[in-house]
Amino acid sequence: MKKIRRRLLPFLALCLIANYLDRVNIGFAALSMNKDLNLSPLTFGLGSGVFFLTYALFEVPSNFILERVGARLWIARILLSWGLVSALMAFAWNDTSFLVLRLLLGLAEAGFVPGVVLYLTYWMPYSYRAVAISGFMLAIPVSSIIGAPISGLILSTTDGVYGLKSWQWMFLLEATPSLILGALAFLYLTDKPQNASWLLDEEKLWLKAKLESENTASKDQESKISFWRQILNRHVALLSMIYFGVVLTLYGLVFWLPQIVHDFGYGTLGVSLLTALPYTIGAIAMISWSRYVDHHEGHMRHAIYAALLSSLGLGACTFLSAPLPTIFALCLSAAGTFGMFPIFWTLATSQLAPRQAAGAIALINSFAALAGFLGPYLVGWIKDTTGAFHYALPLLALGPLISAILLFLMLRQQHTLTTAV
Repeated sequence: MKKIRRRLLPFLALCLIANYLDRVNIGFAALSMNKDLNLSPLTFGLGSGVFFLTYALFEVPSNFILERVGARLWIARILLSWGLVSALMAFAWNDTSFLVLRLLLGLAEAGFVPGVVLYLTYWMPYSYRAVAISGFMLAIPVSSIIGAPISGLILSTTDGVYGLKSWQWMFLLEATPSLILGALAFLYLTDKPQNASWLLDEEKLWLKAKLESENTASKDQESKISFWRQILNRHVALLSMIYFGVVLTLYGLVFWLPQIVHDFGYGTLGVSLLTALPYTIGAIAMISWSRYVDHHEGHMRHAIYAALLSSLGLGACTFLSAPLPTIFALCLSAAGTFGMFPIFWTLATSQLAPRQAAGAIALINSFAALAGFLGPYLVGWIKDTTGAFHYALPLLALGPLISAILLFLMLRQQHTLTTAV
């Protein structure tokens, strides 16, 4: 398992860093781009969120294609196409072109995260999965930790170079790693353990036996249920709503956090450093919490704790107006939000039958992606209506609070069934 982690996780994490940076760097571009393109807060919020409409629409088809053609080819395709569209963002000239390119970027990126989650189920038994998924998803906060100062540096040093605005340079330069990684993915990744020349035969046999023993219990039941009934059911719907609440918080903040900090009166460098702080705390929480849960189990219980912490941090902003206490509260929320991701996906994938996994993982992520549309649009609407971001943060706190309630009801139902048995 150490060999597999060393081989796959660093490269996949690098890909997610590039993916996430290209997805959310408009938050920094907005500091000057909005004025150049004459974008209102509402239009910017719409552009931030409209990405997720095409993203959600093509998630499920993308995962089925990945299963058919193999992860190596399909992940490479996703990286190359999103890198190209991200670079084209530099040439948006008005609100319409901005919105169209964001729609295209969502289409290009569709399927990457659920595709990798599915891919890791081919390699990682349940007891190793939370750490593995956290190692991959650690790239989300890390991309902002390193991306914030890099974006700030580009914005402060490149304006006017070769006649381009600094935000245009940011899009062009930050798209380059995606294009490089796309070419490398086709050469480096291995579709499944049986194709891995870097594993010994006995290691392949051990892994195959381990994964098959976990899947045996669900095989008899899944063979009696049609495929569409397996992915369009109450359980998958419940998991989708739980994930929706946490994603609402993430994307409600991630596109707007640089502007929230900027409104406190900080310059470009101060914005980049303070914006990175919640993501640093989130990264620490993600890796340490998932390690603890893998060793002590209780994934559903800890998912509840993480969701409550995410909600508590945002809810506290109702009573705060000074910069530093607000940043501290956002750090608490980030710890819960990012801590939740690997715990949730470990919990979800453990409850999905093998034949169900490809479609259900993508469906859960697709539904949650709609929160990526709602969150930024909601914050932009409140900013346009009230002139301040302050009122949006407590509203976002409702998302993870609802997730925690749904998880508690699921835990209670499982406890009741266990007691009855």
